[in-house]
Formats: sequence, structure tokens, C-alpha cells
Amino acid sequence: MALGPRLDLRQTQSLVMTPQLQQAIKLLALSNLEVEAFIGEALDANPLLELGESRGDAPVEAGEALPEELRRTHLESSPVDQLVREGRVEEDRPLDIDASALDRDRDTGDGAASLELVDYRSSGAGGEGPDIDERGRFDETLAEHLHAQVGAQAHDRIELFVARWLIDQLDEAGYLTASLSDVAETLGVDLAVVQAGLALVQSLDPTGVGARNLSECLALQAKEADRYDPCMARLLDNLDLLARGELARLKRMCNVDDEDFAEMLAELRGYDPKPGLRFGSGTGEVVVPDILIRAVPQKDGSVAWDIALNQATLPRLIVNRSYYVQMRGACVGKEAKAWLGEKLADANWLMKALDQRQKTILKVAAEIVKQQDGFFRHGVSHLKPLTLRTVGEAISMHESTVSRVTSNKYLQCERGTFELKYFFTSGVASADGEGAVSAEAVKAAIRQLIDAEDPKAILSDDALVDLLKERGFDLARRTVAKYREAIGLGSSVQRRRQKALAGVR
Repeated sequence: MALGPRLDLRQTQSLVMTPQLQQAIKLLALSNLEVEAFIGEALDANPLLELGESRGDAPVEAGEALPEELRRTHLESSPVDQLVREGRVEEDRPLDIDASALDRDRDTGDGAASLELVDYRSSGAGGEGPDIDERGRFDETLAEHLHAQVGAQAHDRIELFVARWLIDQLDEAGYLTASLSDVAETLGVDLAVVQAGLALVQSLDPTGVGARNLSECLALQAKEADRYDPCMARLLDNLDLLARGELARLKRMCNVDDEDFAEMLAELRGYDPKPGLRFGSGTGEVVVPDILIRAVPQKDGSVAWDIALNQATLPRLIVNRSYYVQMRGACVGKEAKAWLGEKLADANWLMKALDQRQKTILKVAAEIVKQQDGFFRHGVSHLKPLTLRTVGEAISMHESTVSRVTSNKYLQCERGTFELKYFFTSGVASADGEGAVSAEAVKAAIRQLIDAEDPKAILSDDALVDLLKERGFDLARRTVAKYREAIGLGSSVQRRRQKALAGVR
């Protein structure tokens, strides 16, 4: 059989994602603060874009379509649209993106993101900005605080140098992890000089910084309080016995009676085991909610949910059509006109993409609130199992789109500030076999049972299994242990020791 060249014509179908469509998909995964940064870059790159007046006092609600003024972004009433309708602006080409394609996203590259509770301690629930962002900045770091003091305390230049070097080696809790012999070898000084420098650091505020272990940290604070006697020294040298709850043995070693021992423990509880944590390490991460939810009482006594985007973090973009007309008249040559038309098309696309992003976020948030209505009304014990697929099917979107929308987005309600991913939890079987309950609801029930347990009758994991079954949770013992450890609660033995120590006054 002879081989030879041949020309064939074949027809195939493939999904072509334009750069604009790819960028629109990326916009869905950005938080409001990241979108704000993106808009800032777009303003620098496109002379036709401008910032409009803020709409912080008129939030966009999920129960209705976006307000006409925001949805249109001033496109219908602009002078350029009149020129386009009359066919006098050839370069004002249509957008290279189908807005509805954002809802038909089929890229599953993100997958189902991991479920993680991020932050829910915000106390604010009003329509203003959240209270949680007030904790995002520490004015002074530990190193800055110590360096400001050490210069006034030092009497020797070499000693001051060693002390400043040691300050920079402290960890965030204020502890020195390097050995003094290694420090002496590194700096090329005598060990006595390093010891003097360390003594200088340990004399600074807060008391306890520069310690090499917990016992030394507490001892420094006891000396500061003039409570460091031989009995307290023995107690601090045997903190491992205190951790194991061997109180009788400790009392014998310290040679004190019950009253003195109780006073020593009370004194010890007043010390700070990590004094460096009073200071920050610089700029903390600010959590600003993207979605605001508040309860609205109805005339019939029921409660409806008002769901709005946090417009305080979303700049309002407009296209300067008058400037476009002026530049269009001043353009000379096809290249200049083509560049100007490209900038106008980019501006139109960006505003439509942002408009679609807001509607998509509101649609997903409204469905989450609908699915988790019990949580918003009664708390975490009523949180239901929920998956990305369930929400996607309810609002006719692909689960990968829902995953992007819920990434890096925070929701603020009267119960606090939560990441949207928090509302997607796995389920465990109920005792009656009729359905499933949220894993977060199970954790809340375990915490409630342990918090209410009698110090003289600590609940074992087997006892927790029986009590949870009475509440409708059908769980194995290993599952209860896993959830108990996940919320930071110790075993029955550990809790018995902790409550025994807490009972010593």
C-alpha cells in the first residue's frame, strides 16, 4: 500500500474561552477587597473608566434584581449609545463575552474546596461596617517595644549589642529558643557577656520575655511580684506534675498545707505564660464581610431575611462617555480609533462582568440562607448538611461556579461573621434513620454536653455516644472522639485533671 499526502476536512466542537471570559470567571473567586484592587488597576489602564459616587447607603438586595441604575451602569442613556444606534461609531464593537455564560461555567478545575470555619466572633450586626476589621492592626510589635526600652537600661556597648541581637531572636511568644553557648559562638563573645545581655532583656517589660522555657518565664514574673520563695521555686520546677494533676505529691514536695497550696496555684494562674503575644507581628489580616444579612420582622410575626452586598467595599464604576466623544473627534488614523474603541469595549465588558458577579453572589447567598434558615434563626445546632451540588442545582448553576462564588467570601449576620464555605458541611446519620444532620450540629451538641458535665462525673466517649443517641445522633465512639478532638476538647482523663485543678482555690 503506497503512502501519500492527503487533505481532509473535519468538523469538531470545542469550548473556546476568550481572555475576557477567563477573567470574568476569575472575578467570581475574588473577595470584595481583591475586586477593589482589580478595579484600581483597571482605572490606571483605561482612561474611559471613572469612579462614581458610592452606593454604601443603598445596598443591593437579593430578593430582587439589581437596581436599574446599577445594572445599566449608565449605558442606555449615554451619548455614545445614541451614536452606536445611528451606526456612526464603527469601532464600538460588541463585547466578546456572553454574560449568561458565567452561569453556565463547566470548568471543574477548582473541585470542592475544603470546609473550614474561619471567623465568627464579630459582634457587629448592623448595616454599617463590621466590627471585626477593628482588630486588624497592632500598633507596635514586641521587638519594637523591647528595642525602645533596652537603650535606656544598658550600661555597656557590647552588652547592648548582644541584648538587641537576642531581642531579634525571640519568637512571637517572647521566648528565646537558641542556647546561650551557640549565641556566644555566633557573636564571638564570652558566655558571661551573653548571660549579661539576656539578663538585660529579661529585665524589660513585659515581664517574662527572654525566658528559655515556661518555668523560667513564670519564675521571672514571680520574682517581679516578690512571690518567688523556695516553695514557689519547687512548684515551678515541677510543672509536669501539675499538668498531670498530681496535686498531693506536689503539696508534699513544696511542704505546704492546702490553703497555702491553693494560694500558690491562684498566684500562678495570674501569670502570663506567653507575654509576647500581647503585641502583634505587624499588620494582621482584615476580615471584611462581602454579604450583610439582617432579620426583618413581618406584620404576621414571622421573620424575613434582608440580604445585601456590602457596597462599602465595592467602588462604583462609570464610563466617561463625554470624554470618549471628545477623544473620538480628536483621533487621527485608524490605529488611534481602533485603540479607543478597544478601551470602550473593555470598559463595557468590565462593568457587565461586575454586574453579573454581584447578581451571582446574591443568588448563591440567598440560596444558602434559604437552605440554612434554621442556623440563622436558632444557631449552629440547626445547621443542616449542605453540598455545593445542592446549591448549584437549586439555582441552575454548576457546582464549580458555586465553589468560586463561595471562595474568600464572608457573610455577616447577627450571629457573627462566617466564611460562606462554613455553611457547607458533611452530614451524619440521625438515630431514627430518616435523614442526616450537620457535623457542626453534632460538634455543638458534644460541646454542650461536656460544658454541662459534673466535675465529679466526667463523661466518657461511650457515655457521650448514649447521650447523643437520645438527642437523635447515631454516632460511633470513634466518630465522637474525632469530633471532640476537632473542637479542642480533651479526653475524659484530661478533663478530669483540668477540672480538678480548677477546683483548687
